[in-house]
Amino acid sequence: MKDPSEILLRPVISEKSYAGMAHQRYVFRVASSANKIEIKQAVEAAFKVKTASVNVMVVKGKVRTRMRRGGRIVGRSRDWKKAIVTLEPGETIANLFEGV
Repeated sequence: MKDPSEILLRPVISEKSYAGMAHQRYVFRVASSANKIEIKQAVEAAFKVKTASVNVMVVKGKVRTRMRRGGRIVGRSRDWKKAIVTLEPGETIANLFEGV
């Protein structure tokens, strides 16, 4: 098994993710090569909790345009993978934002 820090890169901090925490749903930015089973094992190992389910999605990078002296330059930010982890009833992750 890989180290949990290689799979779970950082928590996603947004209003929607904060609202999900009331329902034991936590959102993480994860490695692009990670699958659901690896993410589940990493969360259970890192936070000592039991997970009920893991949903995974690929977030497409935004298109960015900049003006330079030579004209307009179009670029993109990278695609990244997001995992929504639902915990078993009664489980919480208390120290999620300690190192953020």
